[in-house]
Amino acid sequence: MKLEVVTTRENQDVQSYIINKIKDLINFKNLDTGDKLPSERMLSEKFEVSRSNVRDAIQRLEFYGLLKSIPQSGTFVANIGVIAMNGMIEDILRLETPDFKSLVETRILLELKTVRLAALRRTEEDLEHMKQTLYAYKKKVLNGEDAVQEDLLFHLAIAKASGNSTMNTFMLTITPEIITNFEKYHVCDENQAFTGIKEHTDIFEAIKNKAPQLAKEKMKIHFKALYQYCYNI
Repeated sequence: MKLEVVTTRENQDVQSYIINKIKDLINFKNLDTGDKLPSERMLSEKFEVSRSNVRDAIQRLEFYGLLKSIPQSGTFVANIGVIAMNGMIEDILRLETPDFKSLVETRILLELKTVRLAALRRTEEDLEHMKQTLYAYKKKVLNGEDAVQEDLLFHLAIAKASGNSTMNTFMLTITPEIITNFEKYHVCDENQAFTGIKEHTDIFEAIKNKAPQLAKEKMKIHFKALYQYCYNI
């Protein structure tokens, strides 16, 4: 009988189970760099879990660079030695879901870097994308609607404009959890949302004018209330 996923915790447990099984398979079969894993269907049957669970576990290992999936070809062991791979998998399995404060700290550290890079590297296309997300945020706020998602889309546009694909990936990775926590803790009240319009505009103008230090300072101002709120919850 297939294992069913009911909660996030259970989903994590199933993923950990599958990742351990994949690690054992690689070691038992002495799979080396470039060797192909069995298909998702075969792994699903072997581990007695659903194919979607197998796919999620593979994608997680692929995110950390331990596996590589090639469309129409399959999943392969990445260019990492077995000892390093086993150690990294153990570390991955020990990772816990970050708490809200950790997410906020990580986001602030990332964005102080991305906004500076965006001011140096932004293109006209990047500016247009930021302008659209800024307009969407402003429209929602002025209509008295929740604008958390539009807020984060503006920040993701900045990350994209930074030209650093790794930072952009990190931002995309933590954004869903940030949205969930913002809604859970009701982080942004109406006054903060209105203040956000001016702060977003100031950040946008600094990026538009290619002023990296000013862009960083404006981002610090923007995050001040969030940082204080985070440590008062």
